[in-house]
Amino acid sequence: MSSLIVLMALVSFLFLAILYAATLIAANTSITQRTLQTEVVINASASNVWKVLIDFEAYPQWNPFIRQVTGTAEPGEKLAIRMHSGGSTMTFLPTVLVVKPQRKLRWLGRLFIPGVFDGEHSFVIESLDGNQVRLIQSEEFNGLLVPFSESRLDETERSFNEMNRALKERAEHTD
Repeated sequence: MSSLIVLMALVSFLFLAILYAATLIAANTSITQRTLQTEVVINASASNVWKVLIDFEAYPQWNPFIRQVTGTAEPGEKLAIRMHSGGSTMTFLPTVLVVKPQRKLRWLGRLFIPGVFDGEHSFVIESLDGNQVRLIQSEEFNGLLVPFSESRLDETERSFNEMNRALKERAEHTD
């Protein structure tokens, strides 16, 4: 009986190792990749847009997409992010990769293990003429589940646009 348990454990481990290797290989093909990018011009300073963007405590007051963020915007920090998109809410735990005040915030989130469904999310603030900036919100998705997530990603792109409009409104009317 115990040799059967050991054999089953070994077969399970081997199956998971093969699945993991296949996931890593598949995660690097174009069918398992998709990039979303949205942008909005905001009539406010980069400083003001940045303040709104990293004021996570205020997100529930204005943000229709990212409803709550717990944690700090510092490289290496884990955030807890609760998002609402397309009638569903989910929480994930990304790691902050880049923080360049008044210019860029980027994090990486994963579903389970690398290569299943990874998303590298970024906010880039580009200064334009005068007191005006362009906010670019994007995310690069990679992994085995990406080809099966088209409608979910389309809804996510709509949610990016909703958040961009709400951030624009808040930044233009807040000092």
